[in-house]
Amino acid sequence: MTHRVRTAIFPVAGLGTRFLPATKATPKELLPVIDTPLIQYAIDEARDAGVERLVFVSHPSKSAIERHVMDDAKLRADLRARGKAQLADDLQAAAFCPENDDVVFTMQEEPLGLGHAVLCAREAALPGPVAVVLPDDLILGRGCLGEMVEAYGTGGARHMVATMTVAQEETSKYGILSATGANGPLIQADGMVEKPAPQDAPSREAVVGRYILDESIFDDLARQDPGAGGEIQLTDAISRGIERVGLCGFRFSGQRFDCGSKTGMLRAILHLAAEDAECCAVLEEQGMLTAQADAA
Repeated sequence: MTHRVRTAIFPVAGLGTRFLPATKATPKELLPVIDTPLIQYAIDEARDAGVERLVFVSHPSKSAIERHVMDDAKLRADLRARGKAQLADDLQAAAFCPENDDVVFTMQEEPLGLGHAVLCAREAALPGPVAVVLPDDLILGRGCLGEMVEAYGTGGARHMVATMTVAQEETSKYGILSATGANGPLIQADGMVEKPAPQDAPSREAVVGRYILDESIFDDLARQDPGAGGEIQLTDAISRGIERVGLCGFRFSGQRFDCGSKTGMLRAILHLAAEDAECCAVLEEQGMLTAQADAA
């Protein structure tokens, strides 16, 4: 048995309805946080974690994601011809080469849930545990997935989920771990409860969009009955495997922004703007910098 995480799955087939009409023609994963698309942060995080193969579970209507992810030699040539060599080099460094990089695109034709999206990647995944990265959850800092890869297997559990501690009244917005103990950043758990009422929440450890899952997750998903809305839920399949492979949470060190919501995206933009000299000057002009610092 290997604990090496060789595959990262990116479920990017969603329609992004919360950002319509902006996402009518532009996938939500390509919405920029200042000048960098959300998906690029997720890709960089997976690359830094040492993942070999990146599997994008997309939708036929979202071909722009593949255009962004893969290298565009013609665009680079045009930029160099216009004297923008550095920009061309930056784009090449961020993009994947079809010949040298292990990147797979597979389609989720119908919106049948996150669990179904992960199952769509089954044939493309390399042997061993797989990472699942939700680009909507922007986590800035050291690199959440890299931290999880380093810790994976040390606590005995082969299903690991990223967690953060939330206020009691916020528990109804997340999947919440049923925690049984802690060892540093590792949280032992015997279950997960999806969006419990605050008075019923078994802990305040909320699951966010990074997972490392034992490869048995695919068998559990294949046997999973559709739930509400006809969707196959990833959390149900994780729960199904707890007795066999265990479950733990991992408290990451970075700062998470829910960029699947407008307010979360705005918070992320303001956070990064405050760290950029040019943007910072604009914030100061608008009297926003002090207010943002107070809010933080």
